[in-house]
Amino acid sequence: MGVYANTVSITQFAVTGELPTADQFQWFSKKLADRGFQSIENSTEELAEGWTLVDKPDDASFEMPSDFWRDNYIVFSLRRDQRKIPAAILKSHTGREEGAFLAQNPNLRRTPKHKREEIKEQVQLRLLVKCLPVPSTVDIVWDQKSGILTLYTLGTKVIERFEDLFRKTFEGFSPIIVHPLARARKLLDGQMLDSLEAANQAGSDAIVALIRDNQWLGWDFMLWLLQRGVNGEGEFSVCTPGHVTKGEKFSAWIDDRIQFQGGGEEGGIQKVTVSGSQDSYLEAISALKGGKRITSATICMEKDENPWKLTLKGDTFGFASFKCPQVRVEKDATVDQMSEREAVFYERMFLMDQGLQLFDSLFTAFLNERLTDAWNGRLQAIQAWINGE
Repeated sequence: MGVYANTVSITQFAVTGELPTADQFQWFSKKLADRGFQSIENSTEELAEGWTLVDKPDDASFEMPSDFWRDNYIVFSLRRDQRKIPAAILKSHTGREEGAFLAQNPNLRRTPKHKREEIKEQVQLRLLVKCLPVPSTVDIVWDQKSGILTLYTLGTKVIERFEDLFRKTFEGFSPIIVHPLARARKLLDGQMLDSLEAANQAGSDAIVALIRDNQWLGWDFMLWLLQRGVNGEGEFSVCTPGHVTKGEKFSAWIDDRIQFQGGGEEGGIQKVTVSGSQDSYLEAISALKGGKRITSATICMEKDENPWKLTLKGDTFGFASFKCPQVRVEKDATVDQMSEREAVFYERMFLMDQGLQLFDSLFTAFLNERLTDAWNGRLQAIQAWINGE
């Protein structure tokens, strides 16, 4: 899944660092090309990783602005090629070589350890030459206007590799994941921001601590949205800046798939998943009564009959299966393929930004309750619903 797909999984980062004031194209071009992907197809190398063009995954030159620069967006991909010999094949070929070695040395009952390692290494090199590297790419969109970078994956290992290569490529810059507390900080100011900082349960500013110790934000947000939907309070107003005018109405609710987590009766962590269309939410209520928290849920949003849908990861606020309205670009015989792809890109960005604006408005509405005295009344309503009152 990448920037052109209607359904994507994304992790967002706030990028810290000062961009040069002049010759930005040359600066970005050199930085990306210096860490560009280098093919290992005609070598025995096992692994290669670097930046490539989104529309030309075999090209890492970044020579033309039109290749990767679109208005305020820098668009590129992280490509990783890896040769991997199946374990069974390596074991089989190594066994044959060891058998041949023992046949030549009948005085030995077993192949010495150093010889086994030598044989394995030789076999591995011989098989690597015959094994084509398997490519994988992850798209990246860096919005220079907002400073937000979107990585099109939720994979933990891919995120770690991306962060490492990004810091090496852009020295002095750092991608900071937009976790729940960071997103809340971005949305609030004044007294509400002070209330948020007072509620911060992390003992340090380490990202791991900020995520781990503030999981209550995700838990309470999804519980709040679930109860509001059940109670017929599914209408909200846009209150954050973006393509949609502030004050316009939209609807949002939790449905389809909810994941709960909590301690089991015999200790340890127990997970429960509720799937399918929910009418009375009896399974969800049972899980909540058992002290479990909502850790992931499918959130639906709709405005002017345009639907957005995503599965929210409560701890990190990663968006899985983020589905936007279908992109419809009129095909014209006079328009070349690259121009059409650019048109699709801009339409995708527009629809994604709208969906993110609706989500931020939804999260802001929650924060305005959670960080004020209004939360006491909401908790009473939630408990009454769980108790069937």
